Amino acid sequence: MKPLVLGSSSPYRRQLLAQLQIPFETCSPDIDETAHQDEKAEGLVLRLAKEKALAVARKFPECLIIASDQVAVVNNTILGKPHNFENACQQLSIASNNTVIFYTSLCVLNAQTGFSQIDVELTEVKFRTLSEEQIKRYLQQDEPYNCAGSFRCERLGITLFESIHSNDPNALIGLPLIKLTTFLTNEGIELY
Repeated sequence: MKPLVLGSSSPYRRQLLAQLQIPFETCSPDIDETAHQDEKAEGLVLRLAKEKALAVARKFPECLIIASDQVAVVNNTILGKPHNFENACQQLSIASNNTVIFYTSLCVLNAQTGFSQIDVELTEVKFRTLSEEQIKRYLQQDEPYNCAGSFRCERLGITLFESIHSNDPNALIGLPLIKLTTFLTNEGIELY
């Protein structure tokens, strides 16, 4: 089996990939994740996943590289990682009683051949109506400052939602495992 490298420093993506019970290494891609002027969410996450995969491929030229990116969109505004309490309060206030669309990209790049498979999974999350006090209490408990949209659905963030619609529940956490399984199978890696 060709060695796998996850091009990410995200502990959430690492935990998700570990569920597939296949050996892999991790490598932080260290790219500029700034959106280009007028860049739409889907184009942004596709571009960033590909750039992450290419950056890691330069260090691991004989491997299969797995890379992903995610942004949230509400009212045509892209929400990235909040990085601090104040930004997270603002993001969750905007999300309150709204539907937020999460775009999660996936790129699997065969560094040896240059062949890449890339796709985007959409997840719709309908948020409950949240009071300022509920938002602050949640943020103080979960501290999701490195998560797009300011929540961790694998922890208390799930309590903020009214509903979730997705083809892959793992996409919301940050790595669409259903699509990844297909991409790995296309590269000759059987997972069962």
